[in-house]
Amino acid sequence: MIRVTPKAVEKIRQTLAKHGVGTEGGLRLGVQGGGCSGYSYVIRVEPQQRPTDNVYDFDGVRVFVDPKSLNLLKGMTLDYKESLIFSGFVFDNPNAKKTCGCGTSFSI
Repeated sequence: MIRVTPKAVEKIRQTLAKHGVGTEGGLRLGVQGGGCSGYSYVIRVEPQQRPTDNVYDFDGVRVFVDPKSLNLLKGMTLDYKESLIFSGFVFDNPNAKKTCGCGTSFSI
């Protein structure tokens, strides 16, 4: 299971509307090899889910996670932060043993 904070849900909703994604679309969360710590987070707008995706609904906002990525994201919370020097999604992943300084990659 993954969690998405209300602030992140609202930002995802705005992003999907901006990209003209209909009710079949959503936000993809995933993991790929690379980055300074071994794995990098993937986050992108998708027009529809894939057949093997795990689909989560957060107040009408759909989030897609492929089965392989879910193993590395179980228990993760996605938040959205805004400050004077940073605005963006923040991953709080309990599976990450080490993260890079920018927070976009991790190792297990």
